[in-house]
Amino acid sequence: MQLFDITQLALERAIGGSAMRHQAIAANIANANTPGFVPKDVDFHGALRTALADAGRTTTEVQADLEHTSFSATPDGTVQMRADGSGFDIDAQAAQLAGNGLEYESLIAVAKGRLDILRSAMGAR
Repeated sequence: MQLFDITQLALERAIGGSAMRHQAIAANIANANTPGFVPKDVDFHGALRTALADAGRTTTEVQADLEHTSFSATPDGTVQMRADGSGFDIDAQAAQLAGNGLEYESLIAVAKGRLDILRSAMGAR
């Protein structure tokens, strides 16, 4: 029997992906006035969706896929390029940063709640 299940592992991976996305968006904002700069984003949602896709796999196979899922910052192909060659929109980036921050906090709260339940079940409150 495992103490931590696929849900906990997925939460941990999502927290890591959200943190990486936050760093990428912050780097985008830091390069707001850099000519030719192309903003980057981290699609951790898609990577996790792929790793969690059931398709008749066993729990062990899904868990192994989750453990080996990696994320990376890639150029955001949805941006409109400005006349100076930069693809930066401060309003869009600020909104993404705020949204990602809320998602990160939510993921942390859910993970903490699950760990609190385990502590309570073990009588370790």
